[in-house]
Amino acid sequence: MPGDANIPVIEFRHVAYRVDGVQVLSDLNLQVDRGETLVLLGRSGSGKTTSLKLINGLASPSSGEVCVNGTPNQQSDLIRLRRSIGYVIQDVGLFPHFTVERNIALVPKIQGWPQDRIRARVQELLQVVGLGPEMASRYPHQLSGGQRQRVGVARALAADPEILLMDEPFAALDPLTRDELQREFLSLQQRLHKTVVFVTHDLREALRLGSRIALMEAGKLVTVLRPEEFVKSSDPWAAAYVRAFGAGLESAAIRGTS
Repeated sequence: MPGDANIPVIEFRHVAYRVDGVQVLSDLNLQVDRGETLVLLGRSGSGKTTSLKLINGLASPSSGEVCVNGTPNQQSDLIRLRRSIGYVIQDVGLFPHFTVERNIALVPKIQGWPQDRIRARVQELLQVVGLGPEMASRYPHQLSGGQRQRVGVARALAADPEILLMDEPFAALDPLTRDELQREFLSLQQRLHKTVVFVTHDLREALRLGSRIALMEAGKLVTVLRPEEFVKSSDPWAAAYVRAFGAGLESAAIRGTS
């Protein structure tokens, strides 16, 4: 359920995370506002995916707290929390022995939706993500990579969650399919206004999709900037990304035009 409009949907308060003696995150303070797409940008090992897992309770902070709609996760029913948050990952994670329809219907079924409502929701979402109704009876191995990723997005949206977590969802796709799905994501977000946290290591993708970009390095938050600010930033880490990705980034910072 949506919370108070005056509080952040997601908030990290002095969050640290350690595993086997390794400091993965250090003193992370970050807010995600309602309806925005916050991109976590950084290299492998920077703490991006760990941050996502802390939001939906798949990991617990070593110190500090993560709040969703103002409530610390430590005080929440974690099973209910996870079911209320959509989660899309790079390898999709579809159940191979389930049809597309059963994969999409998973959370609504767990939540006890009537069968006719589930069936209608599946058909609605297939249309939303650009798949035909005939796809409902197919199995994941019968789909292309792009089609599987669309099903993954549909499954994440099935119970109409307020929050959507996306962990490099398009990284493994060919460039044309990736471009197409990025465009569809922007179109979906303009219609649905979900609160999205999107992980990527690709600056062009971050500039294209993000309302704001949170740059991470070695488990620490470096800076948080709007796309148009990022490409002009004097911050050394942000400037290094801009140099690495080369020319044309200012146009990419205008969302949906690159």
